[in-house]
Amino acid sequence: MIWVTLALVTLLVVIAFYAVICRSVIAAIVAVGVFSFVVSAIFVALRAPDVAMTQAVVGAGLTTAFFVIALDKTEAADDQESR
Repeated sequence: MIWVTLALVTLLVVIAFYAVICRSVIAAIVAVGVFSFVVSAIFVALRAPDVAMTQAVVGAGLTTAFFVIALDKTEAADDQESR
């Protein structure tokens, strides 16, 4: 089981690095969502399913949705200002 956890942590580092270096904002938002989902998988591997469910719902679900909504509203405001 330690190998699964180590593989997930390695994947976590790669995803975090990608989220920082990518140029697209939407790609960074998706990377943060995937990051949260991998954290949830780590919690499952560590036998904490209650924490994993909370992380999946709040971290991967709600936070990613809020980021996408904020990005959409920001782009809409920028479009109106440029007119």
